[in-house]
Amino acid sequence: MRKIILAMAATAVVYAGTVVTVNGKNITEAEVQEVLMQGTQGRYDQLPPEKQSELSQRVIDGLISQELIYADAKKEGVLEAAEYKQELAKVMERVEVQLASKVWEKRQFDKVKVNEKDIKAYYSAHPEEFSEQEKVRASHILVKTESEAKDVIKELSSLKGAALITQFAEVAKSKSTGPSAPKGGDLGFFGEGQMVPSFNEAAFAMKKGEMTKTPVKSQFGYHVILVTDKQEAKDLAFDEVKGFIEQKLKVEAFKEQMEAKMETLKKNAKITFAK
Repeated sequence: MRKIILAMAATAVVYAGTVVTVNGKNITEAEVQEVLMQGTQGRYDQLPPEKQSELSQRVIDGLISQELIYADAKKEGVLEAAEYKQELAKVMERVEVQLASKVWEKRQFDKVKVNEKDIKAYYSAHPEEFSEQEKVRASHILVKTESEAKDVIKELSSLKGAALITQFAEVAKSKSTGPSAPKGGDLGFFGEGQMVPSFNEAAFAMKKGEMTKTPVKSQFGYHVILVTDKQEAKDLAFDEVKGFIEQKLKVEAFKEQMEAKMETLKKNAKITFAK
C-alpha cells in the first residue's frame, strides 16, 4: 500500500495554496473554496465561523475520499473498461456543450460596460446597502458541562491583556470541543445575529479584552468567551464599494441583454417539441 501523506493545516495554507496532499496529489485551497461556494450557492462567507469550519472539514474529507477512490479505480483497471469509456464519451459530449456555453456567456459578459456616473448614482440612492454593522472578534472555549466552564474561568480570571489572550488560546487548544480549538478558539469577526442568541448577546455586550465571568449556555454546550477586538458600525466610502457596485450593475445589465439575445436566437432557430 502506498503511503498517504496528509499535510493539513487548520489556520494557514501549507504551500502554494495546498491544504492536503493525498498520495502525491495536491488538493488546493482554491478547489476547496470552489466546492464550498457551489454547495452553499455562493453564501459560504455569510455563514457563522463555526459552520464554515465544519463545512470546510467535510469538503476536505470528501476530496480526500475522491482521490483515494480514483486511485483505486485506476489500479483495478476501471479507466480501461468499455463501460467507463462509454460513460466518459457521454459526459464529454455534455461538457463540450456546457463549456462552449460558458465561454460564450463570458464573452458576452465582458462586452458589458458600466459608466462611473451610474455607479455613483446607485451609491447615492442606496446608502443603506453600504452601512457596515458593528462586528466583534471573539475566541471561545466550548466544554460539555457548566462546572468545566467555571473551572476554565477560574483558571484564567487572574490574567489580563496579552497574557490572557495567550493563555486562553492554549487552554482552547487543549480543552475546547469546538471546531475552532486548533486555532486557539478564534472565531474571527462576526456580525450581529451570526452566532446563536445566547452567544451573540454575551459577545456584543462585552468590551474588547473582556472575558465572560460566567459560562454561556447554548445547544452546543457551555462557552467561555473572550472578546479580542471590536469594529464599530460605519458607512463605507464610495471607493470601498465602487467595484462591488460596478459588478452588480454589470450583472443586471448582462441579464437584460441575455434575455433579449435569447429571444432573438429563439426566433431565428427551428425548435420543435415532441408530441
